[in-house]
Amino acid sequence: MALKVGIVGLPNSGKTTIFNCFSDTKAETGIGFSNKSNIGTAKVPDDRLYKLAELQPTEKIVHTTIEFVDIPGLRKGAGRSGSSFLNDIRNVDALVHVVRCFDDPNIPHEDGSVDPVRDIETLNIELQQKDLDSIEKRLEKIEKKAKFGDKSLSKQVEVLKKAKEHLENFQNLRTLELKPEEKEILMELFPLTIKPVLYVANVDDDAAATGNEYSKQVEQWVKENDPGAEVLVIAAKLEAEIAELEDQADRMEFLRDAGLTEPGVNKLIRAAYKLLDLQTFFTVGPKEIRAWTVRRGATAPEAAGVIHTDLQRGFIRAEVMHYDDFINLGSEAACKKAGKFYLEGKDYVVQEGDILHIRFNVSK
Repeated sequence: MALKVGIVGLPNSGKTTIFNCFSDTKAETGIGFSNKSNIGTAKVPDDRLYKLAELQPTEKIVHTTIEFVDIPGLRKGAGRSGSSFLNDIRNVDALVHVVRCFDDPNIPHEDGSVDPVRDIETLNIELQQKDLDSIEKRLEKIEKKAKFGDKSLSKQVEVLKKAKEHLENFQNLRTLELKPEEKEILMELFPLTIKPVLYVANVDDDAAATGNEYSKQVEQWVKENDPGAEVLVIAAKLEAEIAELEDQADRMEFLRDAGLTEPGVNKLIRAAYKLLDLQTFFTVGPKEIRAWTVRRGATAPEAAGVIHTDLQRGFIRAEVMHYDDFINLGSEAACKKAGKFYLEGKDYVVQEGDILHIRFNVSK
């Protein structure tokens, strides 16, 4: 679906370490400044695939994936410098904002001390400044024309001024109440601060399961200033050590010692997936059990098109079972017998966890 999640943060926040834990691309880490974004793909963890395989033996299990872009650490002044990093942010659909919540004398902080709230606000101000510049340039172009009676331009001016005032009060555009038609006007400028965001408090190893005073500051700030956003606590250094372990038993022992039930990056990937308003459906068979991604609200023909364009073009119907029904009853035949096997047409809206088999016919 070509949707991307950008990972942002100040230099030495640990975002690239986190990126390396789940990405198929390994980026260089270390103290210093990088000027290049790293792009990688991560499998979306989903135990349901393996439970399906217990009931339907298969040759292959395929996870759905999500693309991440590790964007170089932003410094003060980036919002006014025309930084190419900001263009990278413009091209993603959602943001993971990694905030430093650990002390380490070997990893100096640019401002001389660890202060997660200050760091959040520093990065936000840079993004807000870029949005403010875009809005001011647009207003400069259309304000005079709007005075001569162009109603569509007058509406744009009204919305842009409301957004400008919000940004001048150091607020992100995603917290501005907008009607759908007003949001459409803003989206023409591809604003940075309107993108949905997930905050990651990067703590030291000892706080992996409980968080620390720094992460609590992040949670409080988000509650007060970015309501609706989620905060995850992750120990990047610990996650990197877990990722290096190939033996599953060793991983589980490592996690138990840290007070965790699964790697924190698994939660991050699932949360990012949710942030993009995505959901999963399955195809199940002896050759392959596979997870597929669609937007919430997608119809059966749209889901068919994710599998192959011919399936959407020649769509006849979808044979649908719900994951829970299949697991509880044990087979397709049992689902049919229990009345839990459904034939759905073009208007059917796919639900999270649906198992689909598409019937189609494409004339030559």
